[in-house]
Amino acid sequence: MNTNSDIAITKERLGLALGPVLALSLLAFADLAPANPLVSRTAAVAVLMAVWWVTEAIPIPATALLPVVLFPMLGIMEGKSVAGTYFNHVILLFIGGFIMALAMEKWHLHRRIALRIILLIGTGPRRIVLGFMTATAFLSMWISNTAATMMMVPIAMAVIMKIRESADTTAGHRFAVGLLIGIAYSASIGGLATLIGTPPNLAFSKIFGTSFPAAPDISFAGWMFFGVPCSLLLLIVAWVLLCFMFVSGKTVATGDITVFRDEYRRLKQMSYEEKAVLVLFVTLALAWLFRQDITLGGFAVPGWSRLMPVAEYIDDGTVAIAVALLLFLIPARTEKGARLMDWQTATRLHWGIVILFGGGFALAAGFKASGLSLWIAEQLTVLSGAPSVLMVASVSTLLTFLTELTSNTATTQIVLPLLASMGTAIQVNPLLLMIPATLSASCAFMLPVATPPNAIVFGTGEVRMGDMIRVGLIMNLLGVVIITALMFLIGLAVFGIDPSIMPDWAVN
Repeated sequence: MNTNSDIAITKERLGLALGPVLALSLLAFADLAPANPLVSRTAAVAVLMAVWWVTEAIPIPATALLPVVLFPMLGIMEGKSVAGTYFNHVILLFIGGFIMALAMEKWHLHRRIALRIILLIGTGPRRIVLGFMTATAFLSMWISNTAATMMMVPIAMAVIMKIRESADTTAGHRFAVGLLIGIAYSASIGGLATLIGTPPNLAFSKIFGTSFPAAPDISFAGWMFFGVPCSLLLLIVAWVLLCFMFVSGKTVATGDITVFRDEYRRLKQMSYEEKAVLVLFVTLALAWLFRQDITLGGFAVPGWSRLMPVAEYIDDGTVAIAVALLLFLIPARTEKGARLMDWQTATRLHWGIVILFGGGFALAAGFKASGLSLWIAEQLTVLSGAPSVLMVASVSTLLTFLTELTSNTATTQIVLPLLASMGTAIQVNPLLLMIPATLSASCAFMLPVATPPNAIVFGTGEVRMGDMIRVGLIMNLLGVVIITALMFLIGLAVFGIDPSIMPDWAVN
């Protein structure tokens, strides 16, 4: 008897029944906002999707299509508006990035890169995971977490395939899960370190300046004094947790490094196609990195998008598709008429994960359009008069778990102005609430739809929903504790916050 299969079937059947029951109960008995029935309707759809995603009652991409049907039928959003959320610049970034990954695989460049990385980092599985997580976090400090993940996943998959040659099936799979989840988490964590690392940080900077014009600016360097320690601590905790749960030093025998060195030496000279794909991969990485201005204190590196007629029209998706198209244009030399990329290879792209992306965006749009996000944020007023530590921890917890199902950018844009007003109303320094909320919005680690990095690694087929939920729940809770603790240990000093004094710029 296959016990695991029986458990999976039981979980699916339970979820299939439980999801509709909870959703209908919410509609029938819980009128969350009497003046706005759309709030309860959207919450019911979110509950149904969450239960079906967690239990995998039906295929995960199929669950992601529920808003297409339910939002128009329940009067939450127009059908054409919902459909529009399923295809945007993030989807294009994903498609362009994965086409690049497929090109690397087609010409076996990924094998050469994997062997080189193992030689540089070492053969210990924990060291490999730490190396990838550190590199991803550093990239995410300067470019979008989605782009950073897209750059690292194809290389990681090559390393995973190489490691599996000398590891048993179970150990190889566990290593793959730990490495891929580590990349997703470090992409989110790295963005906390700088003001440009993730959209919620930029949203905070703009909303804080608009809400309190007399307040001192939060400088790039000033943010890093708090963001970098926070990012580093979360990165270390995530690595330790993943090693404990998935990457035991004894479970994957990666072999003597001389074996990999000999294998690397036996590789033939790089082919023209390998060199061409490598040049395009580096071009893509640099184009992502230097697309926008990079400001370091008083020094600024101008972005190349300024050379275009309208710099704001260009995003990471534009760059990814531009380089992907070059792969279809540049000739290969293996056979007459061949190109670096062909459509037959491109059809191997994970279209299910594209739909999953879209479902997450649709759900986030529904939260905003219905007023559910605003309703949830308004519940924070119950914290009035609570101890400062409890307020910070509560705000962090709410934002962390709310952004599991909503856009972190949209959520911070809704919640931060409310926290600014709430701070002045209850005589608490607004920064004490706004900064933890901003950081927590980027710390949703449980579900594939929570962030694009989570969805990307889930799309590799190596990571199961249960794996991500199990480690993600722990990371969510640890993130709340770390952000709350660091806010009081170093955040108060860095940002000049005295919990007992209301600053003049907030009063005036």
